[in-house]
Amino acid sequence: MIRNRDIIVVGLQAWDIKIGSNCKNMALEMSRHNRVLYVNRALDRISALRTPKDEMVQTRLNSLHGKANDINPVNDTLWTLDPRTVLESINWIPFPGIFDRFNYINNKRLAKEINQATKRLGFKDTLLFIDNDFFRAVYFPELLDGVQETIYYIRDKLTSQPYFKKHGARLEAALMKKSTIVTANSAYLAQYAQEHNELSFDIGQGCDFDWLKAPVPGTPEDVKAIQRPIIGYVGALLAARLDITLLEDIAAQMPSWNLVLVGPEDEAFRKSKLHQLPNVHFTGNRPPEQLPAYINSFDVCINPQVINDMTIGNYPRKIDEYLALGKPVVATDTAAMQMFAPYVYLCANREEYIGRITAALQEDTQSSIRVKRVTFALSHTWENCVAEMGKHLQNALL
Repeated sequence: MIRNRDIIVVGLQAWDIKIGSNCKNMALEMSRHNRVLYVNRALDRISALRTPKDEMVQTRLNSLHGKANDINPVNDTLWTLDPRTVLESINWIPFPGIFDRFNYINNKRLAKEINQATKRLGFKDTLLFIDNDFFRAVYFPELLDGVQETIYYIRDKLTSQPYFKKHGARLEAALMKKSTIVTANSAYLAQYAQEHNELSFDIGQGCDFDWLKAPVPGTPEDVKAIQRPIIGYVGALLAARLDITLLEDIAAQMPSWNLVLVGPEDEAFRKSKLHQLPNVHFTGNRPPEQLPAYINSFDVCINPQVINDMTIGNYPRKIDEYLALGKPVVATDTAAMQMFAPYVYLCANREEYIGRITAALQEDTQSSIRVKRVTFALSHTWENCVAEMGKHLQNALL
């Protein structure tokens, strides 16, 4: 267990992000027994110029110009920092040596803001927790004052994505090597990390189940008129993660099924044939507090992932949310999904998806498997993840 420490949390997702965030959940859990400074993503030059009216950009600009506090309390032991600096947008630079020089300058700018904040908060002998941010934080173990240990946390294989391919692989490897330990939310990612740091561990994935304390609301208004059976998905609709062709084929081949897709769409989804199919329904983005009602309205929940280097080892936290309501789940068979195999239907192709959705629709709604699904999902807590991380850190320091 990590207790009575001062912890700096640096990651890719700002506190005011509109979607769920592992990093935020981990920070909240760590703040139960420690003091935590959560560093919001610093403003970059291109975002400031291209989207100055964006809500999150406005928040950073207000801090930058002294119109708002840079340090803001979330609770008695957790603060957020909106750094009063602008980082240069440098990922276009193809040459490693030149990129590294500018990236070091960016790291120094951000580190200066963090050092000033930790001094004001009285942080000492700090623990640095870095969530997947191998660009802006690669030099932080050396640049941040008072850092005693560094934990690098990997939840996505970002180096598989085009944006990070130029410089990501070598920078992530360098950050892993200089970290005290590396933690991952899946066995696949832990194995990948062990190539660079033998003290790399799978600490599992947590899920926030506070919403289960309240009665699940009734069927949402925009779902009531849709005929059953309803096959549903909740989450961002991104072509990099989901198989659009698979969804199109299922909807076309099974016109008596209605597909309900809840979440914001990327350009590929907006232009897809799914919008031309009468049995496919898009609700658009919905606030987190409404999502349990949508999940509960589905007869079968799906996670139709496309298999690539990003998704194959990615822990799909939505599976826990589906299972927590006892729902039958049909999902693409990936390395990260193996731990769910006793509780879900796994598929490798369109035919298996159709066959296993059919089987899921025929389940006895009072089946004992529903209880087992709920029990399994509820075992995935942030408390367990942070405790596991603390155990590995303690062992590494022996």
